[in-house]
Amino acid sequence: MDKSAFQAYEDEIQALEEEIRLLTEEYEDIRQESMFFSDEEILESIKSFQRETQGETKGCESLSDLKAQLESLEADLSFLMKLTGFQFTSHSKKTVEKTSDRTVQKHRLSGKCHSLSFQLEFQLLEMQNNEKVSAVVSDLSIIMESRENSDVSKFVSRTEEHGDLLTFFRSLSTYAEWHEHRRRTFLHFKAKYPDIVTLPEGLLGDFIILRNPKVSGFELVIVWKIHLDEEGTTTPVLDLLPKVPEQVLEQRMRSVESLPGSFRSALRLLGIEAAIENLIKVLGS
Repeated sequence: MDKSAFQAYEDEIQALEEEIRLLTEEYEDIRQESMFFSDEEILESIKSFQRETQGETKGCESLSDLKAQLESLEADLSFLMKLTGFQFTSHSKKTVEKTSDRTVQKHRLSGKCHSLSFQLEFQLLEMQNNEKVSAVVSDLSIIMESRENSDVSKFVSRTEEHGDLLTFFRSLSTYAEWHEHRRRTFLHFKAKYPDIVTLPEGLLGDFIILRNPKVSGFELVIVWKIHLDEEGTTTPVLDLLPKVPEQVLEQRMRSVESLPGSFRSALRLLGIEAAIENLIKVLGS
């Protein structure tokens, strides 16, 4: 048997072993959860579920009604995904403790918000007092691809410390939306002005370079940072850095020095896309 065939069998064996391990863990989780309930509670839950199912079935005139409800739910989910940018790819939970008024579960969650991936692990404590249910998040751990960014790292650390999932999702949605907006803007200008616009770091970089093909060495660098503070507030920060040959700089020192200030004024008056568009037209002329 050649090495490639042997390796294929070995890979398949490892995949089967991993599948067995995952199924074993899932079985153990289910078995542990079932230990928290008595036989009477399990039977009562089954009967209650059957009653609810029968009641829902009677309330539906036909399978077409169920299909319509499913399509409506899928449409709502699609709308929420487009609105927030979130797409969850996996979720698992494990019950650690359960009593009549207290439940502790460990959750693992992964997904993407626009182009930014994330993974969460946390413990959720739910307590019931009379008819009120309260929930407390603890042991929160967040993994993000962009955590090497110092702003993101500080925000994530503060969120982990306070166990504030709501702030995390709300802030991540805004932060990722600005990333996506910057990517689309860079793509638009690169496609519209391929001879003038260059993207040294690609669409996911934080700057573009504008070059006049007729003036060698003359460049305008538009830097577009996305600042995220520890409170979760997102702020786009743009600036213009001119790179001008010495002979041009000597002739038009005053005009070149005024470019960054003029660009910032255009940003305030016109917005990001219009300010960049005007700058490209001036450069091209």
